Amino acid sequence: MNETIKPLNPIAFSLGPIQVHWYGIIIGSGLALALYLAIREANRRGLPKDTFADLMLWAIPIAIISARIYYVVFEWGYYAHHPADIPKIWNGGIAIHGALIGSVITTIVFARKRGISFWKIVDIAAPSLILGQAIGRWGNFMNQEAHGREVTRSFLENLHLPDFIINQMYINGTYYHPTFLYESLWDFAGFLLLILLRRVNFRRGELFLTYVIWYSVGRFFVEGLRTDSLMLGNLRMAQTISIALIIVAAAILIYRRTKRLDEAHYLDQTN
Repeated sequence: MNETIKPLNPIAFSLGPIQVHWYGIIIGSGLALALYLAIREANRRGLPKDTFADLMLWAIPIAIISARIYYVVFEWGYYAHHPADIPKIWNGGIAIHGALIGSVITTIVFARKRGISFWKIVDIAAPSLILGQAIGRWGNFMNQEAHGREVTRSFLENLHLPDFIINQMYINGTYYHPTFLYESLWDFAGFLLLILLRRVNFRRGELFLTYVIWYSVGRFFVEGLRTDSLMLGNLRMAQTISIALIIVAAAILIYRRTKRLDEAHYLDQTN
């Protein structure tokens, strides 16, 4: 039966010689929804109307470029011999940690130029960001990438997954862990958590720091199952960075809780 399983077509449609990939559509849809939700919350919090639209004009392209650069650097053994493949992001190969680095740096500069609190911007963005990540992982699903180690079909069936997911995890004669799904579900749970926490008396900055910790914990464990990790020697970079982010975010959160007692609270409508 396995021999008859065909993967889903990664190409959604063609416009003449241009092929439009599901990967790009899904990533773009996640970004669009994230931006819409962030703009709504920014308006509710009293930020200037075009704040997030203006920020995204810079943050999105910089995030995509930095995500690709990050990936290419750690896969340079391949790209040094195939430089023409470097811009082909539609085939996959963008790293979320690279995107986060680019986005945070862009937001810091933007916030200073606009005279807006960096922490307020990233608090508003955090739920939207993790929801966009949850959606974006389905782009990896369509490309049959970001999967885990080998498993059996019965293992996947015991997870009560629908057939279209099980069949898509059948790659070159072998079934694999749907790690894209694990991370997507973790991220969606994180979105719900942040929405809930947004309704309590958090200090400014703590929603974003909670996002960093939540995402990094999930990514650490999911990364341990994957077979395509970016490596630095014997270290899985995503796990190493996840640990570092958890430590840094927790330290900042504790410092702001104990030393910055005058920091504005999230429920303060004027802050």
